[in-house]
Amino acid sequence: MIDLHCHLLPGIDDGPQSLEQALQLCRIAVDDGISHAVVTPHIHPGRWENTAASIRLACHDLQCELERQAIPLRLGFAGEVRLTDSIMEQVTRESIPFLGEVDGYQVMLLEFPHSHLIPGSDKLAQWLLQQGIRPLLAHPERNKQVMKDISLLAPFTEAGCWLQVTAGSIWGQFGEPARQIASQLLQNDRVTVLASDGHNTQARPPVLSKAFDFIAEHFGRDRAVRLLYEKPAEITRSQFGVI
Repeated sequence: MIDLHCHLLPGIDDGPQSLEQALQLCRIAVDDGISHAVVTPHIHPGRWENTAASIRLACHDLQCELERQAIPLRLGFAGEVRLTDSIMEQVTRESIPFLGEVDGYQVMLLEFPHSHLIPGSDKLAQWLLQQGIRPLLAHPERNKQVMKDISLLAPFTEAGCWLQVTAGSIWGQFGEPARQIASQLLQNDRVTVLASDGHNTQARPPVLSKAFDFIAEHFGRDRAVRLLYEKPAEITRSQFGVI
């Protein structure tokens, strides 16, 4: 399996704070059946001042340590970009690392605030698409406004945004409202990829096998393969090549 959204780099955001913690997370991922992971530290001006250059360096250092310790996890890198009024400037400065490229569009992992959708967000998403950047919305099922009204996602999906649902949401790890939204998105076949959004070894480990089994049982094995292997492989081909 391929994990498109996880926080494995040490000391760079709210993921692991030490190299040993990072390596422990990587071992958990490998043991769960994950062969490739795209590390996606937060990019949030004023809180997490990560850039393409700093993330690339941290990813390289962790990959070297994985190879030294014979942990068979291949890393790529991108960023989980918080939707703020700085995005246009970040795009212009080319400081955002993308997940990959599909059909001529760079794919950006875009995160809304957890509490609400900022008015005009759909217009910003349209602007990104006009720049050749396709937003992959990070865990929309966990947004409190979306939990109350799933139709709020329609302007984004109709414009061409993709949706990344957190694996744990589908069995209630993030509460019943998030589970219901994730279930509805799956039933409507609106989910582009599932990812772990792993942060730590206890509450939020980087695991996907339970989600694969759940999707295979309730929606068929072909859907599970598409959400956890085929579509992630397509998105990351520019990073990993053909997997």
